[in-house]
Amino acid sequence: MLDLRPLPLLPELARRGTIAAVAEALAFSPSAVSQQLGVLEREAGLPLLEPTGRRARLPPAGEDLVRHAEAVLELLERAEADLAEARGGLAGVLRVGSFPTATRAIV
Repeated sequence: MLDLRPLPLLPELARRGTIAAVAEALAFSPSAVSQQLGVLEREAGLPLLEPTGRRARLPPAGEDLVRHAEAVLELLERAEADLAEARGGLAGVLRVGSFPTATRAIV
């Protein structure tokens, strides 16, 4: 069974195109993203990305896993929201956009 922890990285890589961009977007180091994608590839037993210069292209197996990962992650988000509703609270993903300079001042 695939470990769910690195699963969100693959759809992000499909959207952003580089490990560095994924790392920046998710506040991880590029090394951590690369290692987790390596774990995912080992568990899958086949290549899930093909480096092309600084970018990474997804082979058909990687594209298939992206679709499955998005479906699994959506189901998990819905399950969390349902559980929060049952507890009487709010849950879900809150995405906040900001300029890097403002973020540094606030965070």
